[in-house]
Amino acid sequence: MNVLCRAKQPAVALETTLLLHGVPRAESKTLAGLLAADVRESGANPAIVGVVHGVPTVGLSEAELDELLAAARVEKVNSANLGILIHRRAHAATTVSTTMELAAAGGVRVFATGGLGGVHRGYGTQLDISADLAAFTRFPVAVVTSGVKSLLDVVATREVFESLGVPVVGYRTERFPAFYLRESDADVDETFDDPADLARFVAAELARTGRGVVVCNPIPKSEEIDRRQWDRWLADATAQAGAAAGRDVTPATLGRLHELSQGATLRANIALVRSNAALAGAIAARMV
Repeated sequence: MNVLCRAKQPAVALETTLLLHGVPRAESKTLAGLLAADVRESGANPAIVGVVHGVPTVGLSEAELDELLAAARVEKVNSANLGILIHRRAHAATTVSTTMELAAAGGVRVFATGGLGGVHRGYGTQLDISADLAAFTRFPVAVVTSGVKSLLDVVATREVFESLGVPVVGYRTERFPAFYLRESDADVDETFDDPADLARFVAAELARTGRGVVVCNPIPKSEEIDRRQWDRWLADATAQAGAAAGRDVTPATLGRLHELSQGATLRANIALVRSNAALAGAIAARMV
């Protein structure tokens, strides 16, 4: 696959789905600037990943990002439909799986996101598993994340990583985080307290296996959502998400959560992804 790569090493990939679908458009440009600054302050270079007129790009220019943000509709793309949107010469916002794919193709080994996709819960016999999980078996990229969104089946998602042979390590945590919550009922394979030690492990593991690594960085303690309040919001949001299914379930539920929490979940989302960008920058800078 031909990828236009403008990333300057050491680089940290940043996804466009967060900017185009994860926060209100009015806040997207500001958030992009904050994430870029967080990466730079940690010693690395930010590289926003997206598809512009069918061109997979690692390191969007400011003008390209503005064009995506101004477009009436930009579809989220995963590994299954990436080729279609490239063929159609369309714009696309990259999810975790496609950001990993394009970052790997461009030689970028570290990626900062908010939360991973995972195994959905409460859908009976309908199998609903994010493409993000399989991407770790294909692309040698370390993804710094605050675990998986709490509306998913967190424990089942952690078990799938185990089954796929994907290492899950924690940065100053022994528990697998659940996005707005610092801890879940699942654990990690190993805990690292020193960014330099973590960077050495990541570099060796990516080279050894050719697979990805999950680096868990819990939401900052000051920004964690109260668990009991979260449970109430989640129950209400899930009930009110209505007939949404498949790819529409998560955005519909998250949108309702932002409303019910009066923006608290959105503020938490921004805080955790900024923390992840800073840690990803520290890892990338030490992998050189």
